Amino acid sequence: MVRAIRGAIQVDANDRDAVISGTTELVNGIMGRNSLTPDDVISVLFTATPDLTAEFPALAARKLGFHDVPLICCTEIDVPGALPRVVRLMAHVETDRPRSEIQHVYLRGALALRQDIAQ
Repeated sequence: MVRAIRGAIQVDANDRDAVISGTTELVNGIMGRNSLTPDDVISVLFTATPDLTAEFPALAARKLGFHDVPLICCTEIDVPGALPRVVRLMAHVETDRPRSEIQHVYLRGALALRQDIAQ
């Protein structure tokens, strides 16, 4: 079955290392909590808030072995009062898990975004 998994993390600063390390933490969390390997991943959509311009979040996934996985990065809508410095992702994966067992991962300050589904 194909499932979509969501996640987000708030990073410490708009610098390359913060974006890469935060995105790595997020991707590893999603992969680990859902028992996935890069071969299970169909594609990943990354978004970043407009204040994150130092690096593409997809670079972190490439460094984790997502070499043949289609990845795309987008800038989020600049909504006044939105949580700053957030990287979000939606991963489309192949898994035998029912939708009710998919674990969505929200880390650091981004936990506040979706307390209803965050694991």
